Amino acid sequence: MTYASLATGLLLAGGRGARFDPSGLQNKLLAPLADGTAVARAAAHALLTCVPYVIAIVRPGAEALAHLLNEAGCEVIFAADAERGIGASLAAGVRASPDANSWIVALADMPWVMPSTIESVARRLDEGASIVAPRYRGQRGHPVGFGPQHGAVLSRLDGDVGARTLLASPELTMIDVDDAGVLTDVDTPADLRRPPT
Repeated sequence: MTYASLATGLLLAGGRGARFDPSGLQNKLLAPLADGTAVARAAAHALLTCVPYVIAIVRPGAEALAHLLNEAGCEVIFAADAERGIGASLAAGVRASPDANSWIVALADMPWVMPSTIESVARRLDEGASIVAPRYRGQRGHPVGFGPQHGAVLSRLDGDVGARTLLASPELTMIDVDDAGVLTDVDTPADLRRPPT
């Protein structure tokens, strides 16, 4: 770890991944990438490279995923509301870390984000920026950093909208990065072997 951020990492891993496996039998976050690493473990590893404390939010019943993320170094919480969407998972993570200095929110189905990108977001957040996000070729990506002043709003999010309203505010600081991973998630089995471009 070259830089240890003051932020708390939130790894959102509560979705069902219906597009990956409509039957619901296979959790895409446990699926192996081309190098054999599980999707969620790769995402957790990248976040843990500069955020020493990471809370992973999973849905009830996802014990295998919880075990994998715990082994990777995350604290794991089960969010009963995770079924309602990304906003509910994010809120659960913020409520579980009331003393956090700030938060860096990453998605467990985005395993190709470069640690250097996470460090850039973390540094800007630690320097006092209110909201920080990476931008690749003009498109905003993940992870996103939020300062402590947004804790109350984040803790009340629900559904699948997430923090879009906050991200539309003039308080957003964008960092241009050369990292296609900030836009690349795993939606289908074919994505597992397709690195970001």
